[in-house]
Amino acid sequence: MIQPLRQAYNNAFSPEQYQAFLDKINQDYPNQLDFRVAETPVFVPRDLTGKLLSACDDIIDVLTRDDFRARSEGAIPDGQRVPNERSDDHTQFLAVDFAICQDDTTGELTPQLIELQGFPSLYGFQPYLATQFRNHFPIPDSLSHLFNVADNAAYVERLRQMIVGDCHPDEVILLEIYPERQKTRIDFALTEAYIGVSPVCLTRIQKKGRQLFYEKNGKTIPIRRIYNRLIFDDLQNFPDLKTAFQLTDDVDVEWVGHPNWFFRISKYTLPLLKSPYVPDSHFLSDLGEYPSDLENYVLKPLFSFAGSGVKLHITPADLDAIPSDQRAGYLIQRKVTYKPVIQAPDGLIKCEIRMLFIWPEHEPKPTLVTNLSRLSRGEMIGVRFNKDFDWVGGTVCFFEH
Repeated sequence: MIQPLRQAYNNAFSPEQYQAFLDKINQDYPNQLDFRVAETPVFVPRDLTGKLLSACDDIIDVLTRDDFRARSEGAIPDGQRVPNERSDDHTQFLAVDFAICQDDTTGELTPQLIELQGFPSLYGFQPYLATQFRNHFPIPDSLSHLFNVADNAAYVERLRQMIVGDCHPDEVILLEIYPERQKTRIDFALTEAYIGVSPVCLTRIQKKGRQLFYEKNGKTIPIRRIYNRLIFDDLQNFPDLKTAFQLTDDVDVEWVGHPNWFFRISKYTLPLLKSPYVPDSHFLSDLGEYPSDLENYVLKPLFSFAGSGVKLHITPADLDAIPSDQRAGYLIQRKVTYKPVIQAPDGLIKCEIRMLFIWPEHEPKPTLVTNLSRLSRGEMIGVRFNKDFDWVGGTVCFFEH
């Protein structure tokens, strides 16, 4: 999006360099990269950077309101509320996704909120990915993938302080279900390399009274803190799974990223937000009548992950078919039109930017630290909409501050 940098990057690009870039990742972390990394980072100009920061400020103003916790109580589904959420607690991770669009009036690029989540994203992988892009391609030193930290070492230290705290790293686990099979497992490997916290499968946790333990190097180790990467949606894929510990058990652990905040800050939050950068959103149960331009809205189930269940083209009949006792579980959101802005060798590509925040205990509001981006040629951002394309997939932004 910064034209001279884009032209210089594309002129210097070659498939051989890109393959060397991928080979280095696979050499550092063999068999861990299980999703497509795009051929290019995103260069974000100063004006768009400012709009993204303003959009995030508008959202954080709502999340930090005294009444937000009370207003988000209904977000937690029956049977999925996890104990030990302190009354003064807040999310420790915040990821905010924006589509890059074009303002109809000014013609300028503008962000439009797609989704947000009070849940960790690829906090380990992104700084590593930025380093690999710098090592293999021409990236100006004047641009940065980071905010509010000086460099990757300072970033990792902030992450370590929040996740590990005063514990020994062995007393902290990254919780997942079959982490070795997850598409994001390279992030788990990098997290362990950076801060010493190992990924542990839910099936490996032992429970004795209110205490949790796991085995490492032949020793039984007590678990004091859980860096949670497990969501209930994934557990539903294993209906016959038997474990000694369930997420809803009342146990003596500290959560780094309490599971309840996955629901509190989610699609459920969208109707509470009012900003030029937030598309109009409504709970289906709140609508007395449908918008007259319903073709300009998308239907989203509240309790789904990674775009599952989203319906792009809806009619009144589609909405009427949803039973009244289920309508509170859906929202409609005004569609956004992605503006293809990333110049690939064979055309323009759509872009989504995720701003990644941390929110350590006792701090008044979240702190922006890094980002990720996803490039798409398909109707939606996501793997299944971009099969067999190049210059698509996950990447990182370098911002002009």
